[in-house]
Amino acid sequence: MLRPAYRVTVGDRVVDTTAEPRASTLVELTVRLDMDTPADEVTYVQGQVGGLRAVPGDDLTVELGYADEDGDLRRVLTGTVHTVEPGLRTERVVGLSRADALLRTYVDRTFEDGTAGDVVRSLAQTAGVDVARVEDGPALSAYVVDGRRSASRHIRDLAWLAGFDTYLDPDGAVVFEAFTGSRSVHVLKHGEHVLAAEQWRSRPRAGAVQVVGDSPGSSRGDESWAWLTKDVGPRHGTAGQGTPTLLVERWVLRTARVAQATATALADAFTAASLGVRVRIQGRPQVLLGDLVRLERFPERSGVDRLDGNYQVRAVTHRLSKADGLLTDLVLRSLAGAAAAAVPTPGGAP
Repeated sequence: MLRPAYRVTVGDRVVDTTAEPRASTLVELTVRLDMDTPADEVTYVQGQVGGLRAVPGDDLTVELGYADEDGDLRRVLTGTVHTVEPGLRTERVVGLSRADALLRTYVDRTFEDGTAGDVVRSLAQTAGVDVARVEDGPALSAYVVDGRRSASRHIRDLAWLAGFDTYLDPDGAVVFEAFTGSRSVHVLKHGEHVLAAEQWRSRPRAGAVQVVGDSPGSSRGDESWAWLTKDVGPRHGTAGQGTPTLLVERWVLRTARVAQATATALADAFTAASLGVRVRIQGRPQVLLGDLVRLERFPERSGVDRLDGNYQVRAVTHRLSKADGLLTDLVLRSLAGAAAAAVPTPGGAP
């Protein structure tokens, strides 16, 4: 029988239950990781006696796993203590990932003749956050980072325009990249791995996307990127079909090529986001944001899309409690077309 275990490090203080699982004063621990939120979060509630003392600003890491697996725990979050709430019998501690540093960083800077990735690397360095994987993305003739918005907001805006995913990995380093099929694949089978599942389908935010820049650069040469144009008709990007049409106007999209790439990325993202699945499984801390999940052996139901297929992990919640043990909830986005075809075939179930 697997015995859930954890290791929480706050500053230079450590609680490790791999050797003595019953020695913990922890009542509940929850780690929430989500691509669509500015910062990931950990919350733990512990008894007042023998607990892990925490002070806002302390460095914080959380590792989860099972005591039976030779103490091989997986790190799931790196960050800092944000809030400490002492009570009469218990104390509640909330920590945020290193994305909190990006949320607290405001700078004024202009970038010329670079890429979206160049801007992201510079902002991460300014915030003191490591970089894991940052792709270049679209070329930007100019991009202004203004102090009215945080570094986090600028990075997320650039990811939206590029059609990229952006989040922090378990070590607290920035990821800014396009989705590809070269990811870890976790096979989850109905009746074997999945404890609960639910599916949702919603109308896409838009059927078609039209992106308009503000420059004649594509017809007057690269040096004309700073000019304004009177006629945007020949210099815009469109993708998708149906209604409504989302109009995106961004001065930073100075060429028709970049505008078209942005339109395609947004239309694809809206379509993918319209079908998703939530599943609950026995705790599996090795499942990371951006990973691939293949659902198998789910029964067909009349009038409902079959759950079998390939998905991208968009959100992960790990819950550890003395009553329920370690559980993992996943929010999955359906993959279709070329993205699904790129998913490698795993050698077997994990």
